[in-house]
Amino acid sequence: MKPRSILFGLLLACCLQANSQTNKFFGVKGKEITDPDGKPFLIKGTNLGNWLVPEGYMFKFKKASSPRLINQALTELIGPDAMKSFWKNYLDDYITKADIHYIKSLGMNSIRVPFNYRIFSDEGYLGGGGEARGFALLDRLVGWCKEEKLYILLDMHCAPGGQTGDNIDDGYGFPFLFDDQESQQSAVRIWREIAEHYKNESMIMGFDLLNEPIAHYFDVSHFNPLLEPLYKKIVEAIRQVDPHHLVFLGGAQWDSNFKIFGTPFDDKTVYTFHKYWTATTQDVIQDYIDFRDRYNVPIYAGETGENKDEWIREFRKLLERNNIGWHFWPYKKMDNASGIVTFGIPEYYRQIIEYADTARIDFAAIRKLRPKNMDQVKKALEGFLNNCQFQNCTPNKGYIEALGLGQGK
Repeated sequence: MKPRSILFGLLLACCLQANSQTNKFFGVKGKEITDPDGKPFLIKGTNLGNWLVPEGYMFKFKKASSPRLINQALTELIGPDAMKSFWKNYLDDYITKADIHYIKSLGMNSIRVPFNYRIFSDEGYLGGGGEARGFALLDRLVGWCKEEKLYILLDMHCAPGGQTGDNIDDGYGFPFLFDDQESQQSAVRIWREIAEHYKNESMIMGFDLLNEPIAHYFDVSHFNPLLEPLYKKIVEAIRQVDPHHLVFLGGAQWDSNFKIFGTPFDDKTVYTFHKYWTATTQDVIQDYIDFRDRYNVPIYAGETGENKDEWIREFRKLLERNNIGWHFWPYKKMDNASGIVTFGIPEYYRQIIEYADTARIDFAAIRKLRPKNMDQVKKALEGFLNNCQFQNCTPNKGYIEALGLGQGK
């Protein structure tokens, strides 16, 4: 080997060693999640709901409940080209650098980021397509979070084929993922690509593999035994390229049922549950604590909230007394106090709500039900984009205080 080649090899080895020393990652030590410095880390944060996965109820719709149905209703009103422009502006306006700064200033240490697998596919979604778009959106977010030292948990809220069988997975009303091998292969591939892309990114805590799989009204005796084997496939693919990041596994039936789990199969696993509208007593979470004790693994509440301030306070205290971290849902919500910030309903927006909630069974119904004054519809959508921007949002002070946080800046 030539001296120049030897020198280059030594320099490369030094760079790789330096990189491995500076890129520290979250870990697991018994029942504790540990931060990049190896210290116990209690997750305290919020979910960026309604950004990369728009939800009908946060648009004040009852029937147009999923991203696909929201897009259909609004496209019928303003057309496909205008909708592409709307979604581009929406993705740029709904969550910004200012939002991330504010979340950190409140005293939170992390965010959970729900995403739709479609941002990493060639399927048309929110006005675009292609995996480069998905990474561009998340890379921008990572950059903001690096400036604030706010950690990120990536959550596949909508998986190929649909993992839940309801509006939240943006599917077709059935958990096709578990019986469709092609959908499973897509889910595995996308997670592997995400892990490859972020394998050296220490601001990312880990990957929440499937949000709220298998709704309770399906044949759980068939579907539940299929969940952990799919988790194993995904984790195996992730570990081929990324030995560092945590994996978060949610239980069946809305992330509530841990009975589907056997002995932990990965040494960097956190088990996650969701709880809404329950009592705020120890028995509500005791099964998860028993699971933690049995297997000596960390647990955490990936979603909870959507309630009055008193409930938020008492449930948050219950979690913390039991050393359970949390991401409350959601960060931002239109015309509602059950979130960290809110923004007003724009003028003329009621027309959009009324149209989206009609039964448009054919083209004749679409023509008949379409609002007559389209200028008002367009102003309403422009108003939505304006109102949702951080500078036009209002903090819900009682909710924030219930979370034990400061008032931010």
